[in-house]
Amino acid sequence: MTDWPVLSTITFAPLVGALLILFITGEDAAARRNIRNVALLTTSFVFILSLWIWIGFDKANPDFQFVEKVDWLGGGISYHMGVDGISMPFVILTTFLMPICILASWEAIEHRVKEYMIAFLVLETLMIGVFCALDIFLFYVFFEAGLIPMFIIIGVWGGKRRVYASFKFFLYTLLGSVLMLLAIMAMYWQAGTTDIRTLLTHDFPAEMQTWLWLAFFASFAVKMPMWPVHTWLPDAHVEAPTAGSVILAGILLKMGGYGFLRFSLPMFPLASADFAPLVFALSVIAIIYTSLVALMQEDMKKLIAYSSVAHMGFVTMGIFALNQQGVQGAVFQMISHGFVSGALFLCVGVVYDRMHTREISAYGGLVNTMPAYAVVFLIFTMANVGLPGTSGFVGEFLTLMGAFKANTWVALFATTGVVLSAAYALWLYRRVVFGDLVKDSLRGMADLTLRERAIILPLVFLTIFYGVYPMPILDVTEASVDALVTGVNASIDAAAAASQSAASE
Repeated sequence: MTDWPVLSTITFAPLVGALLILFITGEDAAARRNIRNVALLTTSFVFILSLWIWIGFDKANPDFQFVEKVDWLGGGISYHMGVDGISMPFVILTTFLMPICILASWEAIEHRVKEYMIAFLVLETLMIGVFCALDIFLFYVFFEAGLIPMFIIIGVWGGKRRVYASFKFFLYTLLGSVLMLLAIMAMYWQAGTTDIRTLLTHDFPAEMQTWLWLAFFASFAVKMPMWPVHTWLPDAHVEAPTAGSVILAGILLKMGGYGFLRFSLPMFPLASADFAPLVFALSVIAIIYTSLVALMQEDMKKLIAYSSVAHMGFVTMGIFALNQQGVQGAVFQMISHGFVSGALFLCVGVVYDRMHTREISAYGGLVNTMPAYAVVFLIFTMANVGLPGTSGFVGEFLTLMGAFKANTWVALFATTGVVLSAAYALWLYRRVVFGDLVKDSLRGMADLTLRERAIILPLVFLTIFYGVYPMPILDVTEASVDALVTGVNASIDAAAAASQSAASE
C-alpha cells in the first residue's frame, strides 16, 4: 500500500466510471439500467477500496499516511495527497454515502439519468480530493470545483424553485471562498510554499494570523453553514433531489468544519484563541435560534435543514473549545450527523416518492400502514435528538464536555438546544407518524420496499453501533486530535509567555 497511489485511485476512480457512462448510448430503459449499474459498481468499488485503507491505517500515528507527492505547477505547488486521523473518517463517510445515494436515485430520477450519474461521480471525486489534499492550492481547487456538480444537481433535478436555490447556494459559497483564495496567496508569499505540512509548522505573525483567520472563516462559516450566513441551506435542501440533500447534509457541510480543523486552528492558533468567544456566541445563537425556527416549519425538509444548522453549532463550539474532548466530539458529531441527517432526508424521500409532497400537514397516522417505516424514522429522530444509545448522543455529549471546560455559560446555553431539538423532532414525528389514519390518500401507501430497506438499514446499524461503541472512530481520531490540540495550546502559551516577558521588561 505504500508504493501504490491508493489515495489517487479512490479519488479519481469515480471519473473513470463517469467516462464509461459517457459512452453508453440510448435513452431506453436498458440504457438507463446500464448507467445506474455502472454508477453503483463504481461507487461500491471506491467504498471497498477506502475500507482497505481504513484497515491499513495506523491509528497511533498522528502524521499523514499514504502520502503521494508529485511536482505539479512549479514554484512550490505540487500534487500532494495524504490522510491523517482527522481526514480519514470523512473519506470513509463520503465513499459510504455515495452508493446509498445512487440507490436512492434508482427510481426517483427518470430523465437525464446519464448526466445525473455523471454529476454525482464527478462530485465524489472532488469531495474525496478535499479531504486528501495536502497542498493548499490543490485543496482550493477541489473545494471550489465541488460547487459545480452540486449546482447542476440542484438546478436541473430540483423542485419548482430549483434555479433560485442553486444560484443562491453557488453565490453564497463562492463569495466566501474568494476571500480564502486571497488568504492562500498571502500565505504563499509569506511562507514560499503551498504545502500544508510545511505551512502547519510555519509561524505566521500574530497580526497576519488575524486577517488570514477571518478570510478562511468567511469561507468555512458559509460552508457549514453558521448563523447568520445559513439562509442558503434550507432553500438548497428543499429544492434538491433526495440524494442531493443527503450529500449536501452528509458531506458538503462537513467541509467547513474540516477546514477549521485543518487550517484555522493549527495555522492560526493565536487568532483562533482570540476569536473563540465570537465563534461561541455564533454557535449558541445557531443552536437556539435555528431550533426555534425549525419548530415553525411546515415542510419536512426545511425542518431537517434548520436542524442541521443547529447541530453544526455544536460542531463549531467543540472545535473552538480547543481541548481534546471538544475537538474529538466535533469530529464525531460531524460523522454522526452524516449518518443521521442523511437518513432523515432519505426517510422524507420515501414518503415524497409516494405522495409528491413534503408538507407535514399532508401526513398523519402512517404507523397504521407503514410500521417498518415508523420504526426506522423513530430511530433516526431519536438520534437527531441525541438519545443515549445513538451516535447523536456521543457527539453532543463530548462537545458539551469540551465547551464546559472552556466556558461554562456557553455549555449551559448550548444544552438548551438539546431540549429544543427534542421539541421539534418529536413534533414532526407526532404529526407524520402517530394519530388516526383519516386521510384517504394515505390509506394505500405501501411500507418500505426491499430497495429502501437496503438503503436505510446500514444507516440504522451504524447509528446504533456507534452510539453504543464509538471507539472505532475515536481511536482513529485520537492521536491526530491530540497532536493538533497540543500544538495549538503550545503556541498560545508561548505567545502569552512572550507577552508577559515583554511587559515585565
